[in-house]
Amino acid sequence: MELAKDVPSLVSPSSFGRWRSKLGVFHKHSRVSAKRERSRDRVGSSVVVMTMSGIRNRKESLVIHASSTGAAEVETAVAERPGLAVFKVLAGTPAPLGATACNGGVNFAICSSSASAVTLCLFTLSDLKANRVTEQISLDPLFNKTGDMWHVFVQGEFRDMLYGYKFDGKFSPEEGHSFDYSRILLDPYAKAVISRGDYGVLGPGGDCWPQMAGMIPISDDEFDWEGDLPLNYAQKDLIIYEMHVRGFTRHDSSRTDSPGTYLGAANKLDHLKELGVNCIELMPCQEFNELEYFSYNSILGENNFLPHFRLNFWGYSTVNYFSPMIRYSSAGMNNCGLDAINEFKTLVREAHKKGIEVLLDVVFNHTAEGNENGPILSFRGIDNSTYYMLAPKGESYNYSGCGNTFNCNHPTVRQFIVDCLRYWVTEMHVDGFRFDLASIMTRSSSLWDPVNVYGNPIEGDPFTTGTPLGSPPLIDMMSNDPILSKVKLIAEAWDAGGLYQVGDFPHWSIWSEWNGQYRDTVRQFIKGTDGFSGAFAQCLCGSPNLYQGGGRKPWHSINFVCAHDGFTLADLVTYNNKYNLSNGEDNRDGENHNLSWNCGEEGEFASITVRRLRKRQTRNFFLCLMVSQGVPMIYMGDEYGHTKGGNNNTYCHDNYLNYFRWDRKEESSSDFYRFCRLMTKFRQECESLGLDDFPTAERLQWHGHQPGMPDWSKTSRFVAFSM
Repeated sequence: MELAKDVPSLVSPSSFGRWRSKLGVFHKHSRVSAKRERSRDRVGSSVVVMTMSGIRNRKESLVIHASSTGAAEVETAVAERPGLAVFKVLAGTPAPLGATACNGGVNFAICSSSASAVTLCLFTLSDLKANRVTEQISLDPLFNKTGDMWHVFVQGEFRDMLYGYKFDGKFSPEEGHSFDYSRILLDPYAKAVISRGDYGVLGPGGDCWPQMAGMIPISDDEFDWEGDLPLNYAQKDLIIYEMHVRGFTRHDSSRTDSPGTYLGAANKLDHLKELGVNCIELMPCQEFNELEYFSYNSILGENNFLPHFRLNFWGYSTVNYFSPMIRYSSAGMNNCGLDAINEFKTLVREAHKKGIEVLLDVVFNHTAEGNENGPILSFRGIDNSTYYMLAPKGESYNYSGCGNTFNCNHPTVRQFIVDCLRYWVTEMHVDGFRFDLASIMTRSSSLWDPVNVYGNPIEGDPFTTGTPLGSPPLIDMMSNDPILSKVKLIAEAWDAGGLYQVGDFPHWSIWSEWNGQYRDTVRQFIKGTDGFSGAFAQCLCGSPNLYQGGGRKPWHSINFVCAHDGFTLADLVTYNNKYNLSNGEDNRDGENHNLSWNCGEEGEFASITVRRLRKRQTRNFFLCLMVSQGVPMIYMGDEYGHTKGGNNNTYCHDNYLNYFRWDRKEESSSDFYRFCRLMTKFRQECESLGLDDFPTAERLQWHGHQPGMPDWSKTSRFVAFSM
C-alpha cells in the first residue's frame, strides 16, 4: 500500500471536518479498520494516526500532522490487491437515506438512534448464496455519524454487488433494544431485496429465511418509460379491480409466457380493458417472504389436487417496503434485482397505455418480524424502540393482530413512510395506495423512556400508546405532501385492536375509505334480511349518512361486495358456512359471520331452481355495485363466478383456489361475464352515475311496486329509483 505523500505539515483540529472525508480506503476481501490517536505538540496541534489492517496480513499507518493555520489538501491512501477492484472510503453524507449512486461511488446512510457501532457489509451474489460476507467496513461514530444518521461514501465499481448492515449495542428486550452484532440486517431503504430467486423454493439446506441483502444501485440503470405520464383520472370515474399479481396468470389456462409475474399480468391487461376496468389495485407487491408460514399441511396432503404445503400467498407481511416482490418477476435475481424492478415498471407503463391506473395495497401496520420473539431481519435489529410500538417492559403492542405494530407516528417512522410512498409515485409511477388496517396509522406512537419503563408517568403527556389521534401526524404529512396529496389515498378504516373508523377516518378531504358498511348492508338486503331497505337506499346514494356530515363526497366511499378477504361473489350465494379445513387450522380461521345465503341448498351441487336463483342474486349484487354513487371495486374472478369452495380465508394457498381460471372465463356458458361487461359500460356512459355530490330529491325519485310509492317498511324486499 502506498501512503499519501507530501502531506501538508499542519492542519488545525477545527478544520478537520473539511478534509476528513478524504481519509480511509478499503479493497475487496480485506477488512479495514481505523485507529485514531491524538496527542498535543507544543503549538497545540493534533496528530491523527489511521491504521489500515488486514491487508495481506500487513499493517500500514498514515500520519497527518495538523496545526492551527489550516489550509491543506490531503491525498487519499489507496489499498490495492492484485485482481480486485479498488474502493475508496470517505465519510459520506447523512442524506438521502439508503444507498445512492453518485460521483463514481455510492453513499450509504441509515438511521439508528441507539446503536453503538455500525458495520456496512458488502456481498457478491456468489458470496451471498454461500452465506458469507465479501467485505466489511466499520463506521466510525466520529466521522461517519451525524445525529442519528450513520453514513459512508464508497468510491468504486459496484455492479452485481449487494449490501447489508450489522448493528452493535445493548441487547435488552425489556428496555426496548434488540441489537445483535451477529446478524446482517436489511436496510429499510433498500430498493431491491435478494435472497431466493424462485417463488416457493427453499433456500440452501431447506432454509426458509436465507440471508437477505439489498441491491447496490448503479448510475446507468435508466428505464425507458416511453413518455409515460400519470392518467390523473377523477376518482369518481374509477372502476377498481382488486388483483393478485401471481394469482392473475399463474393457472395454465392463462397461456402466458411468464405466468404468475408482472410481465404475465401485463400480457393480460386486455381482459381488464374489455371488462371496463380503469384502475387495478394490486395486492401486496412489496418484498415479503412467501415461505413465512411454510409447513406441511396434512389436510392438503390428503388432496391429490393441491400442494401439500402452506405459503403466505396474499403477502400481508412485509419484509421491505421499497423493494418490489422479486419473485413476482420472471427475471428473479438477475442483475441483482434491477430486472425485477424494471418488470414492475413495465406492468405500470403498459397499464397506463391501456388507460388503467395502478394502485398498491400497502401494509404499514406491521412487518414480518412479528412480536418480541420473532425474527430479527431489519427494523428490530436497527432500532426496535423506534420502529415498533412497545409496552413499558418491551413487549410488542399488537393492534395489527399479526404480532407487532409499526410505530407509524414516531417522527423517524413517519418520515420513512412518506419517503417510501414518494418513491413508488415518482420512480415506479403508481397512481395511489390502499392502506391495509389504516386505523393503526392514526394511533399515537409509543413513548420509550426510562421513566415509562419503571412505571412513573411523564408530566403533561396527554396520550398513552395507541390512543387514536384526531389529527395524526403521519396522515397530516401525507395529506399535505405536494406529491402524495395528488394521488389516490384509500384507507381500510379499521384495525385488529377494535378501532373502527368507517365514516370517521381523518381525511383532509382527500382520503377515501373501503366502505365495510356498504358491503354488510348490501349483503343483508339482497339476501332478504328484514329492516334494511332504508340503509340499502343510503348505499345507493353513496352513503351520505357516513360521509356528507364530514364534508366529503360520494367518491370518498369505495364500494365493494367482495374482496380477497372473505367469500367470493359466487360463494356468497352458494354457502351459508365457511369451509376452511384445507387451511390446516381445524376451520377456526376466517370470518364466521359472512352474511351469505346459499339460496336454499348448501354447496355447488344444487337443483336447477336454486342455481337459477343464485344467478339472479349475483346479478343483483353486481347491478347494485354499478349503479351506486361512489367508487365500485370488483374482486378478481368475480366477473366470471370464481369459487373457492366456500373457503373464506385462502391466505395460504398457492393453487387453483386463488388462481384466476381463464378457461372458465372463456366458457361459452359464462353469460355472467357478458352481463358484467354491459353493466360497467352502462355505468361509464350514464352521466347520472358517478356524481360529484350526493343526489337530492330534485334529481332522484324513489319507487316501490308502484311508481312514486317507495316501501320503506321493515319487510320491504324491493327498492327502485330513477334519476
